[in-house]
Amino acid sequence: MISSPHQAITAVADRLSPVGCETIEPALGRVLAAAITADRDSPAADVSAMDGYAVRIDDLRSGGETPVAGEVQPGQSPSPLPPRASLRIFTGAVIPPGTEVVVRREDTVESPTVVRWTAAAERLAAGANIRRQGENGRAGSLVIAPGTELTAASIAAAANFGIAQVATYRQVAVSVVVTGNELLAVSDTPAPWQLRDSNGPTVTAMLAGYPWLRVSGQVRCTDDATAMQTMLQIALAESDAVIITGGVSKGDYDLVPAVIEAVGGEIVFHRLAIRPGHPVLAAVTAAGKLILGLPGNPVSTACCLRRIGLPLLTRLSGRTDWRADPAPVTVADADDRSLPMHWMRLVRRTDRRDPNGFPIVESVASKGSGDLVALGTSDGFIEQPPDESGAGPWDFYRWAMA
Repeated sequence: MISSPHQAITAVADRLSPVGCETIEPALGRVLAAAITADRDSPAADVSAMDGYAVRIDDLRSGGETPVAGEVQPGQSPSPLPPRASLRIFTGAVIPPGTEVVVRREDTVESPTVVRWTAAAERLAAGANIRRQGENGRAGSLVIAPGTELTAASIAAAANFGIAQVATYRQVAVSVVVTGNELLAVSDTPAPWQLRDSNGPTVTAMLAGYPWLRVSGQVRCTDDATAMQTMLQIALAESDAVIITGGVSKGDYDLVPAVIEAVGGEIVFHRLAIRPGHPVLAAVTAAGKLILGLPGNPVSTACCLRRIGLPLLTRLSGRTDWRADPAPVTVADADDRSLPMHWMRLVRRTDRRDPNGFPIVESVASKGSGDLVALGTSDGFIEQPPDESGAGPWDFYRWAMA
């Protein structure tokens, strides 16, 4: 029986596969579909780790002055080191044949034609300040593994090995469908029995900022089974995942479960032992597309999307670390309340830490899953396990997933 968020995520993830692939220029935040390997040794030759002087050990230990026979710059093919002489060398330059050690400039007394060694220089061992060929990686070795989200650092590594095009998973396309007869546009003036749609902007904002994902459409739908089925079919045709808000409970107008089954979706779970968000559901189509049904109350929508939806979308992206661990925190103003279910409680961060080094958060007073004021002043939520209470440490979920 599926009851916890962890079990629910696992059950759905087992039915999902990453989206298809495409070849692009390396781009920040895209997810690699094929490994990047080294096309040559790194470094490609022995190189200097310092600005300094290339010299033989015997000439270094002889004391006094050593003639400077020239210099070696990066990008040059060096000539051999002359006997009983040194060569001025710069960081990254290839080590001249015959060199046994590089003395950094700080350990010398320099003049244009000779260099004098200090006591620190004369104590250097062979190989000092020389980076050996292949010490970072050998030709053919793995540089970046598939399933890695590209960062500026990994793009730099790819460039070093001549990677101008990479195989990546394409962006996960997500459609957002917001249901409810009572909903109006944000810019409208509602009557007391109507509501401005906050769930659409919430979901879209929570999905923004992930380069491996794109929102392919956002629509509002009335509580009409035919209209909802048509919209869901269109959304599935355009997307890899559909997020629906509202209509997932047991009321007369909670039509989403039946509509999902009508379009061929297999409901993997419906209702979990969580608060807020007990009616949440997830389904997978025969084509492997995800349908996530979120309760319509705004706090439930945000918590369930962050806790359940974002990991599953990350699974579709091809990232191997899709189930990222949350951060443990303690609660400054903890109480002794508990529930016989997983309790997601709104909190805000502080700049303090407890004696064990855990970040400290503070509770956000909330009147329930419709309290948008409390939601708007929170930084995320803690997950309090069933029948447990106190300061924690508890898992903390920021609204933005790392």
